[in-house]
Amino acid sequence: MALTKKILVTGGAGYIGAHTVVELINAGYEPVIIDDLSKSDRTLLEGIEKITGKKVNFQKGDCCDKVFVRDVFKTQGPFSSVLHFAAYKSVGESVQIPLTYYQNNIDSLVTMLAVMKENNVTDFIFSSSCTVYGQPDQIPVNESAPFKRAESPYGATKQMCERILEDAHLNGYRVISLRYFNPVGAHPSAQLGELPIGAPNNLVPYVTQTAAGVREKLTVFGNDYNTPDGSCLRDFIHVVDLAIAHVKAMEYLAKRPEDKLCEAFNVGTGVGVSVLQLIDKFEKATGVKFAYTIGPRRPGDVEKVYADPAKVNAALNWKTKYTLEESLLHAWQWEKKIRNIQ
Repeated sequence: MALTKKILVTGGAGYIGAHTVVELINAGYEPVIIDDLSKSDRTLLEGIEKITGKKVNFQKGDCCDKVFVRDVFKTQGPFSSVLHFAAYKSVGESVQIPLTYYQNNIDSLVTMLAVMKENNVTDFIFSSSCTVYGQPDQIPVNESAPFKRAESPYGATKQMCERILEDAHLNGYRVISLRYFNPVGAHPSAQLGELPIGAPNNLVPYVTQTAAGVREKLTVFGNDYNTPDGSCLRDFIHVVDLAIAHVKAMEYLAKRPEDKLCEAFNVGTGVGVSVLQLIDKFEKATGVKFAYTIGPRRPGDVEKVYADPAKVNAALNWKTKYTLEESLLHAWQWEKKIRNIQ
């Protein structure tokens, strides 16, 4: 493994990637970002620089383009690890354009692994998802739960990528897959947050945009699920807590000398919160009320899922420090900043 503080971060101009870049810089690393800006722009790159006071090393390009990726390894390396966030991530959109999701999410992974091999880089942290479990038989779900049929093409791409990584690790790659639950919130400085292009696909930015008057009302997809209030149950984790888990995972790999290592960790709070409960918590945390309505169920949605985080708590010495109320307040502070709301 290359003895270098340089870390390649794909998708580093996006929501989770950008927050992770901040934590990498805070921990003394030198992240190099690849992003094609197809699902983001330079706003979060500027936020990283404001928070850290460091200029970002940003290389614009597509992770599916092997010539481009090779050039980044050649001109910006050597790298000790790759943190791979680059993927399309909307459950709803994946149902509408499945082939685009399969092509982008799988090709980018295979291309990255191929170029890593050419450069003798072995350590790989993969941005996975709790969608790999489908609708699990038992809640909270732990890492030994079998993969059920994915409810969406997005979830299917994450299942396939994890399978590819299982096979790849037999050829010398050292892999950790972090199965995120539902990342929410923003950096406490309000310099970084979720910045969807067009209508948000995730719940919390839709909540904050509705509260800010950008959207007329929020639609809650279904109130007839088998949950306490009929709305879907999720595990909402602050994005900074999630970002810190990536740094811990990378350091966990670096401290273990085994040639072949392939592990998965759930990254969540272990607490299930319904969509209607989240709306109530947002209103209490911010003092802002907004309009919402109940709509039909949305294709691809899982009824309920939340993490058993025991493995990640023990192995990575990591646990969440932010409450959901803090996450929602930080998300609202970010929304107010980008909308110039006092």
